[in-house]
Amino acid sequence: MTTPAPGLDQAQLERLAGRALDHVRDRALVGLGSGRAASAFVRALGTRVAQGLRVRGVPTSEATSRLAREAGVPLVGLEEGVLDVTVDGADEVDPRLDLIKGYGGALVRERIVAAASRRRIVLVGPEKLVPVLGSRGRLPVEVIPFAWPLVMRELAGLGCRPTLRTAGGVPFVTDNGNRIIDCAVRPIEAPAAFGRDLREIPGVVDTGLFLDMADLVLVAEGGGIREMRRGAVTP
Repeated sequence: MTTPAPGLDQAQLERLAGRALDHVRDRALVGLGSGRAASAFVRALGTRVAQGLRVRGVPTSEATSRLAREAGVPLVGLEEGVLDVTVDGADEVDPRLDLIKGYGGALVRERIVAAASRRRIVLVGPEKLVPVLGSRGRLPVEVIPFAWPLVMRELAGLGCRPTLRTAGGVPFVTDNGNRIIDCAVRPIEAPAAFGRDLREIPGVVDTGLFLDMADLVLVAEGGGIREMRRGAVTP
């Protein structure tokens, strides 16, 4: 696996959150992502709510739910209908705006909320931009607890080097009660086919491959923001 590059500083996170807020209209139903960049957006959204913006949020994790409540963002569920926009982060972004997500362990709910949205906005730093998915060497896979030994063997058979994720010396448990297997991978030249192979393994709930799911990627570079749109890149 590659060594992670330094992440975004607080000023960059706030600039990203501010730009993302430009895409949130009054009375919007907003998907709230997980991770540092998404958390900065949730806090900024809470500030705007306190100033009179009327929105409702759908969180992608229990941590985001707690943060949103603390920030004063009203929360609802998916039964409220199609979301206007979801703002989230990513762990890798390739030139097609395909993503790897799940380093934080919330990938299943992140995918569900993204799929329920008309528009998906992703907030990242330049260290998350890669020429090919898998370049950072890690792909999370969520599995049901009973199946993890089988899934580990099957993943190894596909050429991955799987490791059961732990926290505090015990298996990491997702908000859905599942486990995460982190696959050490090389750059993935055919992510769609590879994703299908992974999902065919009994016990796999989802993978960190998010293909064709980002409409706009906002990249904090230095003191500015670069916009990347599907099919085009705006300086």
